[in-house]
Amino acid sequence: MRLKDILDKLPALDSKPVVLELDLARGLVEVRPTNPLKALQSLNATTMTAVREHLHAAAKDSRVAGLVVHAVNPGQQISILDEVGQLVETFGESKPTVAWAESFGELDNSLAAYKLATACHEIWLQPTGAVGIGGAELNIVLLKGLLNKVGVEPQFGQRKEYKSAADQFSADEVTDANREMMTRIGQSIVDDAVATIARRRNLDVAAVWDAVNESPLTPEAALAADLVDHLGYRDQAYAACLDAWSAQPEHLRFVSRWSPKPSLAAVRRKHGAKVAVVPLRGAIVTGRGGPGGMGGEQVGSDVVDEHLRAVLRDDAVKAVVFEIDSPGGSAVASDFIRRAVLRVRESGRPVVARMGSVAASGGYYAAMGCTEIVAQPTTLTGSIGVLAGKMVTAGLYDRLGLKRESIRIGARAGMLSSSSEFTEEDWAKLDESLDRIYADFTTFAAEDRGMAHEDLEKLARGRVWTGADAHERGLVDHLGGWRTAWERTCALADLDPDKTPVERIGHLGMLERLLPANSSEARSAAGVVGQPTAEDLLVRAAAWLGLSIPGALSLPFRIDIR
Repeated sequence: MRLKDILDKLPALDSKPVVLELDLARGLVEVRPTNPLKALQSLNATTMTAVREHLHAAAKDSRVAGLVVHAVNPGQQISILDEVGQLVETFGESKPTVAWAESFGELDNSLAAYKLATACHEIWLQPTGAVGIGGAELNIVLLKGLLNKVGVEPQFGQRKEYKSAADQFSADEVTDANREMMTRIGQSIVDDAVATIARRRNLDVAAVWDAVNESPLTPEAALAADLVDHLGYRDQAYAACLDAWSAQPEHLRFVSRWSPKPSLAAVRRKHGAKVAVVPLRGAIVTGRGGPGGMGGEQVGSDVVDEHLRAVLRDDAVKAVVFEIDSPGGSAVASDFIRRAVLRVRESGRPVVARMGSVAASGGYYAAMGCTEIVAQPTTLTGSIGVLAGKMVTAGLYDRLGLKRESIRIGARAGMLSSSSEFTEEDWAKLDESLDRIYADFTTFAAEDRGMAHEDLEKLARGRVWTGADAHERGLVDHLGGWRTAWERTCALADLDPDKTPVERIGHLGMLERLLPANSSEARSAAGVVGQPTAEDLLVRAAAWLGLSIPGALSLPFRIDIR
């Protein structure tokens, strides 16, 4: 019996209208965490894969009547919520959409959640809630005074003035370069939010800025300013939607629990030309990676390289979407990944980088060799620079009454030891390494982006850019999310974006991890070859303080916009 005959014998689907729910209060994750405990904690969370794929299919499905969004910030970066908003807005081109919220903040700020809500046709706000869209606050904490009190001396070199990761340990005051950079990042993020809100709500930009500066607004003030459409509780919002869409409560379905119609064409397409999706998420290290400090993830260059080599072995893969969400890390590992990307391109297959919340420093290094780069306006990227150094803890040992003696064989054996300061010869070696890494980074970046080196240098110097500013300056090619990256990838490979299947290349299965590899070309080799980069005292100190500086090419901060 043919598959078509089997599908024809399936029972008829329920013809009653389905109302989809996207309840962000239940959580939102890019992918399921590999950490078992974190995976259990996010069991009810919706994955971005489900949001992308199911909303795209539902927009064309006659069974689906509309979408209701519970617009809260589930603890995600603004760029993730921006993509959700873009997906909801696209769905709304063919189906009605409604957002509801108890409050967009109370006395605090909820700019990201409100920005997402404006992607819907209507917004309901609880009568006792508020609209708090008060802009952005970026905090910089300097720890040098504390370290001095405990006898720890930071010693770092950086290239160049905007590479501010070590400032939090070694600076007495915020530098002019760091202040300039952080101010521009905050301004760019809020400018994008204001422009997006004004466009979606059909308001003047000046009126939205007034709302930002007057936040939090009372429900009545928000209604009068056309920031919301209705004041009402959840039950009233749902009753209005279900009545307008001729649906019943039993017809509600979470986006993640709704399934598109089975398609024979989709089954057939799985055996033709396809696009591979290769992830790079976490701090970049050599070897195979693993859990990082404070529960963060590390991604090993061996694993990414193996995934890209798997693409080379599969003739059916015609292009790659390279999903990058990384603050950077090891310079050597980042360069290793760039080389793997270039090998895929040399095979005639385009590679499109899709940047997540952050793809900076080593994350940008991995992306810059791609055919094209797609970023959200609020993505943090760039940071083309380098830093290295150590924490000298001899004073701390003295204060604790501890004695440490080191026996060294070789002139540079103790160069990075925390027990002694850099000598003049050590500083000379460190500067030599920093200059070499920075020269490689900027030279390759200029080559990959098709810029003159002097033009690239003006954009480098360790400076972090938002996606919007990076796009304006030629560091990325397109602004958008997954759909934009997918359409660009298919266009470059001359494939139909609505008919081309996805091959997601992820972590190794349990059996592949347990079986010994026959060679470095085997899939299971990515799970056993190499060791994570040893963390120096800076990394450990950063982890204790909830900060993350995993390597020479790393982003110096994380920005939360609520």
